[in-house]
Amino acid sequence: MENLPPEALEEIAGYFQALSEPTRLQILNLLRQGERNVGELAQLCGFTAANVSRHLAMLTRHGLVERESRGTSAFYRIADESVYELCDLVCGRIALQIQRKAEKRQAFSVSQ
Repeated sequence: MENLPPEALEEIAGYFQALSEPTRLQILNLLRQGERNVGELAQLCGFTAANVSRHLAMLTRHGLVERESRGTSAFYRIADESVYELCDLVCGRIALQIQRKAEKRQAFSVSQ
């Protein structure tokens, strides 16, 4: 991020903002298995199609997913596979933190 202009930092912040919502992460995880339309995603997520469409619009705006119209349906797929590398890195780090906290709690409860 060194020497990036403010406009670039705004874009980067927007990218991370798109990843900061659990529903959008769930959508990205579902798209990891292959392209899907809004109805399929809504059913799998347990949300309305309108809600899923709103999240997909943000993911599309930030270049994370692509939209393709086919007849009366729109299909979405991952546009940037590197998002999974980023998510896997972050998830691994969070899992390690959770494990360490659990170990500390266990050590504390045993010493009581």
